[in-house]
Amino acid sequence: MRLKHAILPALLLAGVTGGLVVAQPGKPDPAAITGGTYTADAGHTLVKWEVDHLGFTPYFGLFGDISGTLQFDPKNPAAAKVDVTIPVAKVTTASAGLTAHLLKPAAEGKAPDFFGPSPADAKFVSTAVAVNGQSATITGNLTLNGVTKPVTLAAKFYGAGKGMNGKENIGFTATGAIKRSEFGVGYIVPMVSDQVKLEIVAAFVK
Repeated sequence: MRLKHAILPALLLAGVTGGLVVAQPGKPDPAAITGGTYTADAGHTLVKWEVDHLGFTPYFGLFGDISGTLQFDPKNPAAAKVDVTIPVAKVTTASAGLTAHLLKPAAEGKAPDFFGPSPADAKFVSTAVAVNGQSATITGNLTLNGVTKPVTLAAKFYGAGKGMNGKENIGFTATGAIKRSEFGVGYIVPMVSDQVKLEIVAAFVK
């Protein structure tokens, strides 16, 4: 049985690739980075946000379809600049009701509970990068819900190389946290936590 389990994936791969062994194009090798201006890969760049829900469970959702640029020189990584735009109106969760609530119009004479029906895009623009090997601390300004605050992200280089499109790809992961009340989204704090944990996967194409 173990032999069958080992052989089956190989047979499936051979069927898909015509018997060729296909190497993974991206590797955690900084030498694969040529540098220049890169454009965010909207289909593979995501921001996961997570809050504590009533002390019972964490709950998370996603922002996607992110656009923007990365300017990167492998000889001077501390000079890197990131400028990305996040369409808040495209927020998604596993609950249709909650997603609708995040974009629900305000009651008469009140502010929306969360973002409201036509939220402006969020924007992150880096202001400083401190490099430590293949990791970096990225400081920048996050504009969300009409408020701009400094945010710090702990980033790691994930991989680079020529993608299936023949173009140079580069990817990173990052983590951080914000207080949503500081951005005017303080609905039922602390029942739903003020702190929002962020996990980011960022892909860029040259």
